[in-house]
Amino acid sequence: MSRLLVCPPDHFGIEYEINPWMRMTNASDTKRSQVQWQGLIRTLEKEVGVQLKRMEAIPGLPDLVFTANAGIIAEGKAIPSRFRHPERQREEEYFEQWFESHGYQVIKLEPTLFFEGAGDLLGFSDVWFGGYRQRSDIRAYSRITEIFQKVILPLELVDNKFYHLDTCFCPLSGGELLYYPGAFDSYAQTVIESRIDKHRCLTVPPHEAERFACNAVCVNHHVVLPSGCPETMGLLEARGYKPHPVELDEFMKAGGSAKCLTLALD
Repeated sequence: MSRLLVCPPDHFGIEYEINPWMRMTNASDTKRSQVQWQGLIRTLEKEVGVQLKRMEAIPGLPDLVFTANAGIIAEGKAIPSRFRHPERQREEEYFEQWFESHGYQVIKLEPTLFFEGAGDLLGFSDVWFGGYRQRSDIRAYSRITEIFQKVILPLELVDNKFYHLDTCFCPLSGGELLYYPGAFDSYAQTVIESRIDKHRCLTVPPHEAERFACNAVCVNHHVVLPSGCPETMGLLEARGYKPHPVELDEFMKAGGSAKCLTLALD
């Protein structure tokens, strides 16, 4: 994952409430959002060494900054998201336009199949995992399996604080999984444990899970995660990873952090 899509927070703000983190009474600070986003960009480019592609921010689309929800990309194909909430559905055309203008073969899902991109579809080279119930529709994964010919194991998310898979589940480059079990139903936990060796599962404590510790970007041995997660950083360091904590509190007000603000293009 050496190329990432990002979008500047020029029009970011809390303009509606579609998850438990969003409160219009808890407004974001525009200047601080810009400073924190630039800090993330600087860390990704200078310390981690990734190449960033930037898309244009659009007035009236405050969550466009969360490019993880643009869709999913693999093998030169792009499947744009189908958002569940009307507040985000206007983003779809802009993400689709970006994919098309950059040479991806765009394959659209049926309008009735909600799917929120790399926010809900993550995994390893041999198996993908798809979060469902809160935002994405489990039926979407049958169609995506047909398109990419990849095994996708659905995981039910049962805590609405963890409404996307990437808020509680982070595959690492060495084959380990950073995750918060409490976000999943018992069957999903069994599925995870059946595919990933127990000693490779790094369990994040609840208080750091709610700091979005799992909403991290892993590139080689680097892991960019929100600040304020010392126990998670210790877990990563013990496995040979280099954590890069970044202040992202303004984006947490909208329910997102480092991973939400990026989309892998490789």
